[in-house]
Amino acid sequence: MTDDAASPHLLHALWADLHSFAVLWQLALIALCVGAAWYLQRAYERRILEQTSVEDTVRVSIGSIQRMVFPVSALLLLVIGRWALERWQPVGVLNVAVPLLFSYALIRISVYMLRHIFAPGRGRRVWERYITWAIWVGVAIYVVGLWPEVRVLLDGYGLAIGTQRISALIVVQALFLIGLTLLVGLWLGRFIEMRLMGATSLEVNLRVMLSKLTQALLVLAALLIALPAVGVDLTVISVFGGMLGVGIGFGLQKIASNYVSGFIILMDRSVGIGDLITVDNFTGQLTRMTARYVVVRSLSGTEALIPNETIITSTVINHSYTDRRVRVPLPVQVSYRTDLDQATAVMIEAARRHPRVLRDPAPKVLIKQFADSGIDLELGVWIEDPHEGTGNLVSDIYLDVWRAFRQHGIEIPYPQREVRVLDGTPTPPKPAA
Repeated sequence: MTDDAASPHLLHALWADLHSFAVLWQLALIALCVGAAWYLQRAYERRILEQTSVEDTVRVSIGSIQRMVFPVSALLLLVIGRWALERWQPVGVLNVAVPLLFSYALIRISVYMLRHIFAPGRGRRVWERYITWAIWVGVAIYVVGLWPEVRVLLDGYGLAIGTQRISALIVVQALFLIGLTLLVGLWLGRFIEMRLMGATSLEVNLRVMLSKLTQALLVLAALLIALPAVGVDLTVISVFGGMLGVGIGFGLQKIASNYVSGFIILMDRSVGIGDLITVDNFTGQLTRMTARYVVVRSLSGTEALIPNETIITSTVINHSYTDRRVRVPLPVQVSYRTDLDQATAVMIEAARRHPRVLRDPAPKVLIKQFADSGIDLELGVWIEDPHEGTGNLVSDIYLDVWRAFRQHGIEIPYPQREVRVLDGTPTPPKPAA
């Protein structure tokens, strides 16, 4: 498709072909290409459904491509058919059908990439609508032959920055190419991230670091490819780069610090996904690591977004840094009349009956102190799944200990006070010496 084809003669040729016998061959070719494309899509869909050995995630990813098989295959077949048919007769209908089918395929590809880059939501639907309208408006301008006039109009508005002239046409082309390259770069980054996160032979921190680094490099490469393609000298960007550096130094230093801290966390492996940590008076399981913050989910279900800089600059308690096993203390008080050997045996036996309590290290009872109302004991048990919480564990063991104490007649004391009431007879004063 050239600029010569994008002229009013395109519609004139279409109108002329509609009144001639040649339109039948073109309509037959369109029907044949559409039918063949539909058959290819159905065959591809059946092949995906028959591959029961493929993982579900890969299957869904491959299956979503089938929606692009029809427009892309129909476009390729129609382009080949037009090339063969234009040797014997005019192809005005095909000259209009090809850009329309191209726009349809481009919309399908763009929507496919957006749905693999961004999570479902209103923002993604808005971008899908904007991209669809932009593509259809561009194709309409091309088909009716207004593109030369629009190009001249956009090129007439511009300003000079040094030796470089930036016009509205360059801005529009730059936005299109930057959007296209960024879309492709983000899609590739998402694809690589999915492959890396599926590589179980690598550590989680290394997989996350490689995926984030790959995405950043792909975005930078997309910008470096798009800007020179529209005639923007990269030396012009150095001015904005200097301004951006000053902005980072004064106003965006926290954002830059969090971004760099994120890579430091991934490289030093101080914390990782799945670790139970305590930071900034918040305890929970680390469930997600991003370029700016980490997500820590508490045992009650609430989530805290903690900046990466906080992880670097503050004290972090990693309960599963070298060993995922943690000790859970359960204080119990018994009366002074209790047989301590029997009480400790009952408590240990109650702890061993719980399925989450480890046998090694074994449960153990310690005598903490001789208090006012009784003897303070502490039952210590070890678990290897602290991310599941300790509330239910403590409650179950306490309930079992309570039942065993009642069965063996072991008393749990309560605070007692002895009050002495003196009579009201006044004491006579002592004689002076």
